Amino acid sequence: MPAGLCNRLMVGERIQEMNKTRFKTRFLAEAAIIAALYAVLTIAIPGGSGQIQVRVSEALTILAFFTPAAIPGLFLGCLTANIFVGAGLYDIILGSLATLLAAYLTGKMPSKYLAPLPPVIINAVAVAIILKLSVNAPLLITMGFVALGELIACYGLGYPLMIFLQKNRSRLFGRQ
Repeated sequence: MPAGLCNRLMVGERIQEMNKTRFKTRFLAEAAIIAALYAVLTIAIPGGSGQIQVRVSEALTILAFFTPAAIPGLFLGCLTANIFVGAGLYDIILGSLATLLAAYLTGKMPSKYLAPLPPVIINAVAVAIILKLSVNAPLLITMGFVALGELIACYGLGYPLMIFLQKNRSRLFGRQ
């Protein structure tokens, strides 16, 4: 193999390696920023407690529609927040896992209109079960109230955020 070709192949491999490292670093940075934002918003802006709650931080769940880094970021942010302001062990574990599932499903949604829906459905069920286990809250009524709060957070706050992010997608999330 000619030396020039060999050098070009080595340079090409090095560029690919640098790009992978840059992608991993960007992914970790995005996940960390999202986790911090979610935790800070949850802790700083109380969203109520019990059946009636609107967590402003839930608007961030739409980020999973734009970047896969939001999935672990939202999970870690929720886990952190639930340790500080959650309703006990059930909320810390089950609530955080519900956010993980909702974020994953949000990332799989085919349209921006459906993207805020998974957290509404998942949290309506999960939070109602958590409250049933923790404080013996009535299951169906609690599901309704939690769904209402999630609708406000995810569609009322999250959807306008989504529109803004779509306009600035390439600048904020790189090439998609």
